[in-house]
Amino acid sequence: MRILLVKPHPQLLIAKRLQEGFLHLEPLELEIVAGGVPVEDKIVICDLGIEKSPMEAFHSNLRDLNPEIVGFTGYSSQSALVRELAAIVKKHNPSAVTVAGGIHATIIPADYGVDAIDIIVRGEGGTTFGEIVRRFKEGSPLHFGDVSLSPRQPDFKEKAALPPPHFPEVQNIPRPRRDLVQRSRYFCVWTSASERRLATIFPPTASVRTSTGCAFNCSFCVVHHIMNGKYLQRKPEDVVDEIANIKENHIYFVDDETFLNNKRLTEIANLLLQRGIKKKYISWARSDTIVRHPELFELWKKAGLDVVYVGLESMSGNRLDNYNKRTNVETNRKAIAILKDLGITLHASFIVDPDFSVEDFRELEKEIMNVCPAEVTFTVFSPSPGTELWNKHKGDYICDPYLFYDCMHSVLPTRLGLRKFYAHFARLSSVALRANPLRVNKVKVPFREMVRVIYLGTKYIFALRNIYKDYPPDMV
Repeated sequence: MRILLVKPHPQLLIAKRLQEGFLHLEPLELEIVAGGVPVEDKIVICDLGIEKSPMEAFHSNLRDLNPEIVGFTGYSSQSALVRELAAIVKKHNPSAVTVAGGIHATIIPADYGVDAIDIIVRGEGGTTFGEIVRRFKEGSPLHFGDVSLSPRQPDFKEKAALPPPHFPEVQNIPRPRRDLVQRSRYFCVWTSASERRLATIFPPTASVRTSTGCAFNCSFCVVHHIMNGKYLQRKPEDVVDEIANIKENHIYFVDDETFLNNKRLTEIANLLLQRGIKKKYISWARSDTIVRHPELFELWKKAGLDVVYVGLESMSGNRLDNYNKRTNVETNRKAIAILKDLGITLHASFIVDPDFSVEDFRELEKEIMNVCPAEVTFTVFSPSPGTELWNKHKGDYICDPYLFYDCMHSVLPTRLGLRKFYAHFARLSSVALRANPLRVNKVKVPFREMVRVIYLGTKYIFALRNIYKDYPPDMV
């Protein structure tokens, strides 16, 4: 049978600038879904984010494949677009089955209760979608349990109101079909704290998921809600086998939190070293994990760990408490020092509150230089759909809280007004460029790539400064 899996393109300019300039990872979620489908079936992954003309590419795939089933993934910011794309499928072929999955389908399935969508998948889609395909072939109902819902089933509203379903055991999740995408199109900007010359800063980058979920419950994050507080971990041997079979030399661990289990990560690193697997890695880690287990990160440095993303969020104790981060400023500073001593690049992520004053922005600028050299990025504090914080602020949103939920657009009122707020927000990224390891350590990179960085970085900062133009004129 013929199956089309679709990842929608970003609609807002700032997300497009981020993807074209700094980070565009493979559609791992769809590769995993494809892994649950029999290999004899014709399956195509359509990542609209890599297309210059996304809608033309989508129509072209519909014409060429004429799929019997079309599956969509999507974030909350893409939920309206998923409904639009599903309607196009039905216009092309009314008998085609449309399936919506992803984070938004998991947390707010009722939003997909429209005529153009036949099935809504909640939770991990890899095993569920394979069952949907099997049922389609035998003519059985496509909705079942609490993981596959139909807007037409009598108890849809009741089912959709239930908490997210439990995830399957990680060993039952299919291996990703990496052969179904154009692998050269996916990359991550890669710097180094220990090397003085890099052959490229835009290496082809593969994504690997070693675990699902997180043991923490930060107020702004929906992961704990989606996973019902569970933290599911793959076996070390399974992770290393997957890495060994990946062609790319650069790997981005896309776990919500990779290093929570010290014993497991020690075993993975030792297996990589024992098997002589020489690759470079980027991963996320909490600052308190780094401080508790510096020896683990020393081991991982030997295994190839190049960059660690750390959600420092703030250097204000009060704000960290408000985020329920369960860490503190002193721990953040110790983690920064440990990574520097080990020669691991720090990628520090900070949250900018909508209530920031000019003085708050100035203080954050000082902190940027204090963590130098480091990659430094910023997001705007935004309640995640599906969280208690989201419900608490329901009467406060100044725009479409789904479309604008990208952690760059403020969905809440800003103290400074949107134009002034984003002028200061863009300035943060300009200051951050001065702290970047490439500049501070005078790392030599190919001339054409440096030109590319400057060009795309300028476009990105310009887009940041003009985010206010995405809002209705009367709000600016």
